[in-house]
Amino acid sequence: MGNKNTETPSGEEREKRERMGECCPPMDLFRSEPMQLVQIIIPIESAHLTVSYLGDLGLIQFKDLNSEKSPFQRTYAAQIKRSAEMARKLHFFKEQMSKADLPPSKSARQVDVNVDDLEVKLGELEAELIGINSNDEKLQRSYNELLEYKLVLEKAGEFFHSAQSSAVLHQRENESRDIGDESLDTPLLLEQETSTDPSKQVKLGFLTGLVPREKSLAFERILFRATRGNVFLRQTVVENPVTDPVSGEKVEKNVFVVFYSGERAKSKILKICDAFGANRYSFTEDLGRQYQMITEVSGRLSELKTTIDVGVLLRESLLQTIGKHFEQWNLLVRKEKSIYHHLNMLSLDVTKKCLVAEGWSPVFASKQIQDALQRAAFDSNSQVGAIFQVLHTKEAPPTYFRTDKFTSSFQEIVDAYGVAKYQEANPAVYTIVTFPFLFAVMFGDWGHGICLLLATLYLIGREKKLSSQKLGDIMEMAFGGRYVILLMAIFSIYTGFIYNEFFSVPFELFGPSAYACRDLSCRDATTAGLIKVRPTYPFGLDPVWHGSRSELPFLNSLKMKMSIIIGVVQMNLGIMISYFNARFFRSNLNVWFQFIPQMIFLNSLFGYLSVLIVMKWWTGSKADLYHVMIYMFLSPTDELGENQLFNGQKTVQLVLLLSAFVAVPWMLFPKPFLLKKQHQDRHQGQSYALLENTEESLQVNSNHDAHGHEEFEFSEVFVHQMIHTIEFVLGAVSNTASYLRLWALSLAHSELSSVFYDKVLLTAWGFNNWIILIVGLIVFVCATVGVLLLMETLSAFLHALRLHWVEFQNKFYEGDGYKFYPYSFTLLDDDDE
Repeated sequence: MGNKNTETPSGEEREKRERMGECCPPMDLFRSEPMQLVQIIIPIESAHLTVSYLGDLGLIQFKDLNSEKSPFQRTYAAQIKRSAEMARKLHFFKEQMSKADLPPSKSARQVDVNVDDLEVKLGELEAELIGINSNDEKLQRSYNELLEYKLVLEKAGEFFHSAQSSAVLHQRENESRDIGDESLDTPLLLEQETSTDPSKQVKLGFLTGLVPREKSLAFERILFRATRGNVFLRQTVVENPVTDPVSGEKVEKNVFVVFYSGERAKSKILKICDAFGANRYSFTEDLGRQYQMITEVSGRLSELKTTIDVGVLLRESLLQTIGKHFEQWNLLVRKEKSIYHHLNMLSLDVTKKCLVAEGWSPVFASKQIQDALQRAAFDSNSQVGAIFQVLHTKEAPPTYFRTDKFTSSFQEIVDAYGVAKYQEANPAVYTIVTFPFLFAVMFGDWGHGICLLLATLYLIGREKKLSSQKLGDIMEMAFGGRYVILLMAIFSIYTGFIYNEFFSVPFELFGPSAYACRDLSCRDATTAGLIKVRPTYPFGLDPVWHGSRSELPFLNSLKMKMSIIIGVVQMNLGIMISYFNARFFRSNLNVWFQFIPQMIFLNSLFGYLSVLIVMKWWTGSKADLYHVMIYMFLSPTDELGENQLFNGQKTVQLVLLLSAFVAVPWMLFPKPFLLKKQHQDRHQGQSYALLENTEESLQVNSNHDAHGHEEFEFSEVFVHQMIHTIEFVLGAVSNTASYLRLWALSLAHSELSSVFYDKVLLTAWGFNNWIILIVGLIVFVCATVGVLLLMETLSAFLHALRLHWVEFQNKFYEGDGYKFYPYSFTLLDDDDE
């Protein structure tokens, strides 16, 4: 949002803001853009074009002036319904193109089309496409029914042919026998058929069709039970799946022939066939008639196939024609719907000749908005132009930061915690540097940093192509934060040089080591036999430390103390920003009774600890800092002995301890009483500085009595201040400890990298076998990519995110504002259907 307009205000605009008393900081990101509530009176005849031009501009957020009305009671409800109907038709076209595997094509030539003409054209195209689909469905159903009928004729014909052949053979055998030798085993059915008495003859009927194979057993069982076994069922498996005429899906089926006796049994069989979805087809016993019917069905199938193919070609041709203009039509309809949706937010004047709009816009956009209004009046041939005026209001404006594709990702990181209130200091300015730096402290390896850098450069190099494609969820997040990852990779390379780690392997990139061997025997030892031949290693960690017995204790001490210093510096930065917020909002109470005691408390304890750490590094002292800090509280008057780092340290510690204890009531008590006094003085008519847009004004003006006078709840204000004080005091300890995650994750990353290198790659190298070496190399690469470059990257990212949200931003950032969402057509381009 807001990436479209990233230009810096001109010199005249800046001078105008300064004359108006507005704050104009050197960095546009530090404070949100100055906003204004504007009113626009638009003539009816130019309203549509005016809102359209404002949507192209994308610098005004309209307020809904008809919130009490339902959507059906608004002025342009009919136009909204009309646009929704066109959108429905386009959605229908898109579904049809998706089924035909014909995606919409982006036409290079844009053709101007009128909305009225488009509505007519969409209606004609929909009617034509529905007609083609309906005719195709009927033809396809007929074709599938004929296919099933042909299968019935073939399979059932085979059954009747074999049965007839068997009957003829059986009859010949019976004729050759002596009639007097008939036995009791003669079938009763044969007796009934050969009986000359018509009253004793039983006429058998039959039904043929297809039944789904998965239901065939149940079908046979139900038939047997319903007719009490007085049926004869024969089924034949159809080898290939058959397209069902009703559902249109491929189904495995069986051809069945069921013989029955009597109309009552037939009625039951028909009901069972309907219940099981069995398709029935007529059949004749005459073999000649069967062959004739198969020939007729085959010819009819050939004709239907030709007709269906012609219909498919016609349908594809129509969909291709639609696809050429689909994107343009879709965008036009969405714009039209959006225009009328925002027109419905405008109030209709009593004269019904103009519309009144209200909305928020940046101060710098006034000239651009007025130019758009003039162009709309001229292009619509309106005799009266729109009236633009700024309204004065006490309502809190939305927050708007002008960002580009580089800074937008960092702004999103901050906005995920909470949107800054209007004109509040923006943490994104510092997050651009501090976030990738804290990540790199935990991910310090310049080999892994180069891998991240190459992956990010690929995303940046193909950003135009990738931005127009639909990516997966994970890939979408990585692409959206590509510039964040770019800085993370660069900072990781920098900290990797400091740690002197390249996939856990040290290099002498900045010169030889400061240590050398006393003799040749020290090659088999680690640190034994080493002597210092140079003052220090030029940059970063001396490579001689890697692999030594002292590596882990040394790195533990170094990274732990470094994490404390980084944490104290960043927390001090947060408290300093709270000072600038207080000065900007003219809140002297926050300066004197929040900023100053917080700085004293934090630096009396942990700032002092950071100074001791630096002094210990500088002097090379063996003082135990744990002992110093613990006994600073338990026994502040005891002598320090060998833990003393400078003269007068005991006195300094007593002063700092006393200052920390004084800072707590300093934060707690004065502010609520002073707020109460200001409230009383205000009602006594004394003139005091206004506290608008400050925390105090929000607290004081929060309650009013029945007469409209302000009510001051001292107990609520005092409890709020007490909670704030306790939160800061406890948070100063917990937040400082939380920065130790920089040490823990950095150590874990280094040790994991070392394990993969030593236990996988070097072990495979020791076998002197190319196959084992290749397998080991593959395992090493997979472990490095999967664990270190993916899981560890995500872990370090989340921990850096927590340090910014909780430890840094809670010192100054309220984040209780709401974002500026301008009416812009560029946002419609990114919406999903």
